[in-house]
Amino acid sequence: MAKALIIGAGGVGGVVAHKTALAHDVFDEVVLASRTKSRCDAIAAQVKELHGRTIRTAQVDADDVAQTVKLLEAERPDILINVALPYQDLTLMDACLQAGVDYLDTANYEPPDVAKFEYSWQWAYQERFQKAGRMALLGSGFDPGVTNVFCAYAQKHLLDTVEYVDIVDCNGGSHGKAFATNFNPEINIREITARGRYWEQGEWKETDPLSVSAMFDYPGVGERKSFLLYHEELESLAKNLRGLKRIRFWMTFGEAYLQHLRVLENVGMTRIDEVEFDGKKIVPIKFLRALLPDPASLAAGYTGKTSIGCLCEGVKDGKRKRFFIYNICDHAETYKEVRAQAISYTTGVPAVTGAIMMVTGKWKGHGVFNMEQLDPDPFLEDVGKRGLPWHVEERPLP
Repeated sequence: MAKALIIGAGGVGGVVAHKTALAHDVFDEVVLASRTKSRCDAIAAQVKELHGRTIRTAQVDADDVAQTVKLLEAERPDILINVALPYQDLTLMDACLQAGVDYLDTANYEPPDVAKFEYSWQWAYQERFQKAGRMALLGSGFDPGVTNVFCAYAQKHLLDTVEYVDIVDCNGGSHGKAFATNFNPEINIREITARGRYWEQGEWKETDPLSVSAMFDYPGVGERKSFLLYHEELESLAKNLRGLKRIRFWMTFGEAYLQHLRVLENVGMTRIDEVEFDGKKIVPIKFLRALLPDPASLAAGYTGKTSIGCLCEGVKDGKRKRFFIYNICDHAETYKEVRAQAISYTTGVPAVTGAIMMVTGKWKGHGVFNMEQLDPDPFLEDVGKRGLPWHVEERPLP
């Protein structure tokens, strides 16, 4: 039996708390901590009400290494599950190294003052985690996370060489709001307004934000216009897939969402630098975050489905083949189970599965790992049972 410390009490943190509590065959103790303890207490009460399981709560400032180390040393968990903000990845990794605890997150580090995310800062911890005899698992959400594992599965079972990958992400649901983001608004908007980027023939190529689009038929949802974005799993998959020639990431956005986003960008509300207002310094995007609905609050009225997967093309036994590996998740069903919308659910469940892989020794090692570097089979078996069943279809070649 293992003990999990979860840091972060947003929508994803709530899912992780529920699902670790439900995994009573693995975790005999669960602690949920964040800067605002009242949020943790509300989730803990919900877990008790729905599942009859008691989890403990704590207050911690994840930006403060010493404070986090103190909590880790007091609790002595087997794993820290980081579902706080990506800005806090490095401080939490530092705390894990000092306290001697294994680490897992769902999104790579972003510096607060630059709209840029990449793995270089976390990959730089490789030697320190190796020497400490500890394991850090990066990006154990859905994308990144399950999408990485889908690619690893394709490489292990379906194709001798995975030459072309398109990761496609569709939220076909509706929350009834004029404008809202499905996860932290600040992180979400920074990601979408950044320049597009994809890897082809050994080099990175860039596009203007949301300037490249294509139609894709999503199982369970139907045809949707999808936009080329840069997403972090491209960086590690470009390193770890044999014979790769091109990898891209696509995501759907409704026209109303894009219209709101264009207006907000044009009037400066998506800026990440400080501006002066009434004699005070404020960051416009942080102010916007305070105005927009909390993503966790969208769950109750959400309808529709998400459809996310990997279209992998390559060679098997000398013949060209194309496969689509995907999951469909229903917003209303996830709300019934854990009071969360499907975006939070599809991120939170893989975080729990990743943690289970680590604490049970099915995935083990010393150092910093991306998901595709590990055996996909036990992960996919577990994540399917925990609420994210996956499917494989052979598709005709283009």
